[in-house]
Amino acid sequence: MENFQIETAQNIRIKQNVAPVSDRILAFIIDALIIIGYYIIIFLILNSLGYIPSESLIVVYVLLSLPIFFYSLLFEVLMNGQSPGKYFLRIRVTKIDGSKPTFGSYLIRWMLRLIDIDLASGSVALLTLLLNGKGQRLGDLAANTTVISEKKRISIHDTLNVDISNEYKPTFPQVTLLSDKDLQTIKNLYQTALRKRNYNTINALKDKVIQLTDIKTDLRAVDFIETVIKDYNFYTQQM
Repeated sequence: MENFQIETAQNIRIKQNVAPVSDRILAFIIDALIIIGYYIIIFLILNSLGYIPSESLIVVYVLLSLPIFFYSLLFEVLMNGQSPGKYFLRIRVTKIDGSKPTFGSYLIRWMLRLIDIDLASGSVALLTLLLNGKGQRLGDLAANTTVISEKKRISIHDTLNVDISNEYKPTFPQVTLLSDKDLQTIKNLYQTALRKRNYNTINALKDKVIQLTDIKTDLRAVDFIETVIKDYNFYTQQM
C-alpha cells in the first residue's frame, strides 16, 4: 500500500498513511478470534445452566448473537473508527479527507461488508483494496472512507535530519561523496562517543571522513564532524 495525498476545499494538503493489507487481515483475524471466544463462553455458560437444544434455546442463541451481528458497526462507532483488532494493529477508519466518519459512513461500510467480506470470503474486499490504492474496499468507496495506519513510519532521511538555519552556508561540498548509510554511521558513532566523552573515537572518525572525502581542514574533530553532518543535510535538502 502506498501513501496518497488529497487537497481539501481550504487548499490544505493531507497525507494519508494507508493501512497495509496485511494489517487489515491481521485485525480481521483478531476480531474473528474474539467472536469465537464469545461464542465459546456463551456455550459454556448455557451448558452449565443445563440448557438443552430446543426451539426456545434457538431464540436465546439468536438474541445472544445480535452483538456479534453488529460487532464491527458497534465498535467502530464507539471506538472512533476502531474494532479491537484495529486497535491492536493501530489502524483506524477515517474519511478520505482525514475527518471523522459520521454514523452514516460507518453504517454504509457495515452494510456492504456482506458483499465485501461475508459472501465472498473477503475476496472482493481484497481485490478492491489491491486495485484501489487508497485503502478502500467497496464499503469504503461507498462511504467515502479509508483505513489508515497510525504507526509512525521513519525513513532514513528522518534519522539523518538536523536543524539548520535558512542562512546556513556549507563549508565542505565534498560531503556529497558520502551516502545516507555513511552519514548515519558517522552520526551514530559521533553521538555515542560524544555522550561517553570518547574523544579518541571522534578523532578517528574525523580521520576516516577525511580519507573518504579528501577534505582538507584544521577544524577540531568535534567541530569538523558537526559541520559534515550539517553540510550533508544542507546539500541533500537541495536535491
